[in-house]
Amino acid sequence: MRGGVLPAALLFAALGLALASSSRRTWAWSLAALAGTLLALSQVDLFREWLEIGFFGCWASIVLTGAAIYLPHGPGLRGGVALSVNAGFWAAAVISLSGEPFDVVKALPAVLLILPAAWLVARGASIAVKVASSWLIAIAILAATLPFLPVTPGYMPDHLE
Repeated sequence: MRGGVLPAALLFAALGLALASSSRRTWAWSLAALAGTLLALSQVDLFREWLEIGFFGCWASIVLTGAAIYLPHGPGLRGGVALSVNAGFWAAAVISLSGEPFDVVKALPAVLLILPAAWLVARGASIAVKVASSWLIAIAILAATLPFLPVTPGYMPDHLE
């Protein structure tokens, strides 16, 4: 979970699920804002000391974005654009700090979850989208808290190594 692709892909997946119950106009503006944010921030070099902040911000954004699925009618236009700019910022930060520039292209297709999720919402099966979003929230909370817990075998070097 320490590479640049997986956290960004999970963030984009959470964004796709969150936008599924929104209007097509919100989709268009949100995806344009996401693309613009990624293009603007993909060339910015960040300090390597900010690595933990970048990962924590990405995981926190997954929680925030995943929780937007519980809004009654999905995020509106302003909310969708705000979520997209936030997702683009943190994904670009994580990829800049721990990945390669091409990792954005690898992670971006995860936002296409918006299509099957919207189909499920239109068919009245939004509970499946909420379950998937809750799973993403749980994974993000776990990944965000692991660096703050005592050493766990397999995650960080322990006293036996």
